[in-house]
Amino acid sequence: MRSIVEATVTLFDAEAASIALYESALDQLVFAVAAGEQGQGVIGLAIAPDQGIAGYVFTTGQALALSEVERDARFGRGAAEATGYVPRSIVAVPLIDEQGTMGVLEVLDKRSSATFSLRDIELAGVFARQATVAIRASRVERDTVTLLRTSLASLAGSDDQATVERVVQLATADLDGDDDDRLWAIVDRVARLRQADPGELELLAEILEVVARRAERRAEQRRRSGRARAAR
Repeated sequence: MRSIVEATVTLFDAEAASIALYESALDQLVFAVAAGEQGQGVIGLAIAPDQGIAGYVFTTGQALALSEVERDARFGRGAAEATGYVPRSIVAVPLIDEQGTMGVLEVLDKRSSATFSLRDIELAGVFARQATVAIRASRVERDTVTLLRTSLASLAGSDDQATVERVVQLATADLDGDDDDRLWAIVDRVARLRQADPGELELLAEILEVVARRAERRAEQRRRSGRARAAR
C-alpha cells in the first residue's frame, strides 16, 4: 500500500495521497497509510464510514473530485484540521472489488493545477484497483498463514513450534511477491510521459490498466495457490 500511495503522489505531483480502510470491528474508516509532504498527519485517523468525503465515497461507491472542498457540505473540516493540513482540492475513489468496498484512496492538491480532471479520476481509479488487489492478496496471505500455523501446531503439539514455523515459512514463501522495483520503474516512465506531448497522455490509462490487470491475475493465482495449500 505504501508503494501505491507514493506512486500516486509522484504521478499526480500531489501534496498527499492516503488510503483509508474499513475496520468492521470498529465500524470506522481508518487511514492506514499515506505519502507526500502533507500526508503523514492523517495516519491513524478514524472516522465514521459515512463521514466526510471519504465516507461519502465509501458508502456510495462513487468516485468524487472536488475543488474548493471547504464549500462542500460533505467535507469534514474538523477531521482535516486534526491532520494538520486542510486541502484545497480532492479526488477520492473507492477500493472496490467483487467482494465489496474495503476503503478509499484520496489524492490531495495537485501542485500543477487547482482542480482534478476526469482523466485524474480515471488514473486514481487505476491505482485504487491496484491497492484493492494488493490488500486482498495480503489478507489471503495472512489468513493462509494463520490457518497453516494453527493446523500444524495442533498436529505437532507444543514441543515442536520451531518446525511448525519453518514449514509455514516454506509453504507461504511465494505468497509474498515484491513488485516495488517494477512499480517504481513504471511510475518513473509514466511520470516522464505526463510531461511529454499532450497527445501521448492517452497512453497513460492504457498502461496502468495493463498493470492493474496483470496484478489482478497474479493475485488470483496466489489466492488459488493459497487455497490449494490450505486444502492439503
